[in-house]
Amino acid sequence: MREQIDRLISEMVSTGVFFQDAVSEFEKRYIRKVLEASGGNQSRAAKALGIHRNTLGRKMEEYHLVSNGAVRPRATVQSSTNRNRHK
Repeated sequence: MREQIDRLISEMVSTGVFFQDAVSEFEKRYIRKVLEASGGNQSRAAKALGIHRNTLGRKMEEYHLVSNGAVRPRATVQSSTNRNRHK
């Protein structure tokens, strides 16, 4: 596994991926996989990750994840003009 990680890191460095982008992408994917493995149980996922459940909730919000690990679609903001038409 270390060789795979080394290759991935080398590729990221050579393509100019910023450190914070790499960390965020890894964290999001790791959390998603652990949530899937826990059947969406956030308490079990948090325990497996070694973080507090509230921290997991914040990370899920940050990365727009739902309990099953899927990415939650971002909410669209309806303009006040469109909202008033439907009243």
